[in-house]
Amino acid sequence: MNAAGVAEAADFIDESLQWESTWERAEEHERRYGAGLEYYGASVGAVRGSIRNAGRRYPEMTHDDVTALASALWARPVFERRLAAVVLLQSAVASLRHSDLTRIEGFLRSAHVPDLVDPLAVDVVGAMLQRLTGQDAARARAVLARWAGADDAWLRRAAVLAHLPAFRSGDGDDDAFRRTVRAISGVQRNRSPEVEEAIALVRSSGAP
Repeated sequence: MNAAGVAEAADFIDESLQWESTWERAEEHERRYGAGLEYYGASVGAVRGSIRNAGRRYPEMTHDDVTALASALWARPVFERRLAAVVLLQSAVASLRHSDLTRIEGFLRSAHVPDLVDPLAVDVVGAMLQRLTGQDAARARAVLARWAGADDAWLRRAAVLAHLPAFRSGDGDDDAFRRTVRAISGVQRNRSPEVEEAIALVRSSGAP
């Protein structure tokens, strides 16, 4: 799929989302998430359906096609487009690489709402960490260690929540989670409610 094909797929998804939108839901989303994003008013089910339909329409998408399409969807600050990018990455998580964390970091820095940050952290980054091995896993862990010490609260939240899938499945790494919390404590002079909430959630799943 070339650049024109990626743009066509993004337009197909965008049109699907707008077709499924309502102004009542758009207003509800704005009340819930704030005015920093635009809202079509499409439901989560409609977002997931748009990605399924795109997969049927463009069945030959490669790893590079998926990541380029995710970026194309994310480029416009529309909540439903960005949620569609998250769902797309969730659907392709088995093919994602540690090098994709750079792109995902950009998404996290501009997400600003838990309903985008959390599925990226848990279902994309956390799932990747469970699958990667060897040097790829070590490089991914190094990226998360940097996120834990970042000045961006949403990156710190993501660094915490990325541990959640492993603890939910009984394979959590206690020492790695403690290192994440220590790194956060080193930069977080004023307690961030977004990060503290994430720590409490992972601890409720068995983390120390």
